[in-house]
Amino acid sequence: MRLTGLTLVGALAAFPAAGAPSFSLPVDCELGETCFIQNYVDQDPSEGYQDHACGALSYDGHKGTDFALPTLKAMSKGVDVLAAAEGVVTGTRDGMEDRIITPEGIAALNGRDCGNGVAIDHGDGWVTQYCHMKRGSVSVATGDKVTRGQPLGEIGLSGRTQFPHLHISIRHNDAVVDPFSSETLGTCGGAHISLWADPIPYVPGGLIRIGFEVDIPAYDMIKDGMAGRDRMPAQAKALVLFAHAFGSRPGDTMVFTITGPQGEVFNDTVILERTQAQYFRAGGRRTPQGGWPKGTYQGEIELKRGSTVLGQSSTTLVIE
Repeated sequence: MRLTGLTLVGALAAFPAAGAPSFSLPVDCELGETCFIQNYVDQDPSEGYQDHACGALSYDGHKGTDFALPTLKAMSKGVDVLAAAEGVVTGTRDGMEDRIITPEGIAALNGRDCGNGVAIDHGDGWVTQYCHMKRGSVSVATGDKVTRGQPLGEIGLSGRTQFPHLHISIRHNDAVVDPFSSETLGTCGGAHISLWADPIPYVPGGLIRIGFEVDIPAYDMIKDGMAGRDRMPAQAKALVLFAHAFGSRPGDTMVFTITGPQGEVFNDTVILERTQAQYFRAGGRRTPQGGWPKGTYQGEIELKRGSTVLGQSSTTLVIE
């Protein structure tokens, strides 16, 4: 099915917010709990990149906002993509496979980088575009009138993407507008005029998910949502606590703590050395001779940037 107007194009420009529509959250999830913002519009006109807060949650030429899910398992359960404002559907695409794109697969996209998606005209030159939706989920058709908050389909992994997310771009007269900084595109820091109906706080990085395992898990298992357990035998290979996180900067610290029936089992601080969009770290101890004491164990992870806490999370495990 042809998708009109869903090629990722548009010059970077700044527009007055007067007369602009306000947009609601385009995903049916709770930011900071069941989803998070991985990337913002690139504010750097050069070959570098930075988001509207002068952070690194973007990449060169990125023209939208990426609302990400923590795992493929969460995607498979289904999370709705919602119309951010009322309007008329001007194009849709469905039927593209949900898969992580490889360098070899980019050419086969043949310009369909957006994957499955929807375009909506909101009038007066304002358009929203919703990309990377799940195959078979698009529930509107060209010409449909939609209301704010109406489901359009589900978050997926189609097109040119490495993780399950919704990419939403906002354009005015074919030029890209950053909804977090509608009048200051091309700069960062300072005051910004937001187009969101309800304020969406900027989060420069944080924890996606933590869990216990019996060994250091493969990263693919973490991203799939298959890593993490709430019970394990006393004679398991090891007691490991892992963290999946996003938006690291050099010098960030991650503190791991495991306590059990007899007190502290493990404590370690990891210093992160580079900027990464997503990453994981793990730590723990091998099982002692005779096995672990049975009972409830608690894992805690604190992620900090200087004195600022970016994320704290805890989880429990029962050793049987």
